[in-house]
Amino acid sequence: MPEAVNGKPLVVAAFDFDGTLTWRDTLLPFLRRLLGTPTLLWVLLMCSPWLIAYALRLTSNHRAKAVLLQASLAGRTVDEVKRCAQAFVREYLPLQWRPWAMHQLVQHQQQGHRCVLISASTSLYMHLAGQSLGVDAVLCTEMEVADGRYTGRMATANCHGEEKVRRLQAWLATEFDASQPVLHAYGDTSGDRPMLRLASVAWYREKPWRA
Repeated sequence: MPEAVNGKPLVVAAFDFDGTLTWRDTLLPFLRRLLGTPTLLWVLLMCSPWLIAYALRLTSNHRAKAVLLQASLAGRTVDEVKRCAQAFVREYLPLQWRPWAMHQLVQHQQQGHRCVLISASTSLYMHLAGQSLGVDAVLCTEMEVADGRYTGRMATANCHGEEKVRRLQAWLATEFDASQPVLHAYGDTSGDRPMLRLASVAWYREKPWRA
């Protein structure tokens, strides 16, 4: 049975980010801002065999993304990326919020529910995005840093599909111990469906969803 505080059930709302809270994917727009358009186009050309293989379902999302991030980030300083991320969150993301999803997030927050972003997008900007939205936690693909520079490698598994469930369950266990909060989940792609199946109340592309 779900636990309750002061007679009210504990509630957690888990939101996918790209395409759920935003209108579109945010990784490429961020990389464009960080690298500049000419360099990004060159990187995409170098990575095109893996990106095409992913589009044809010949390689995994994790592999294609790892190649793109390695080519884009290796050697870049934490300070450089942070400055870019701050501008990206301040100037670009406010233009990308989906009104319905933002309304749902605010409603949860106003009711005192714990709100979590859980996304395959990277720690390059996701933690700053979470701060701007006032959420309680951000579970995302963390990037590796060594000696003040990004290596281009992921420090965690790509937070996609079943990995979202593993990360969310680990966070719930840490935050609530043996308590069982009511979970609301929001997503927009097949990679979100494992998380939606975990929820008591699920929304898929702004409509109620049942497994």
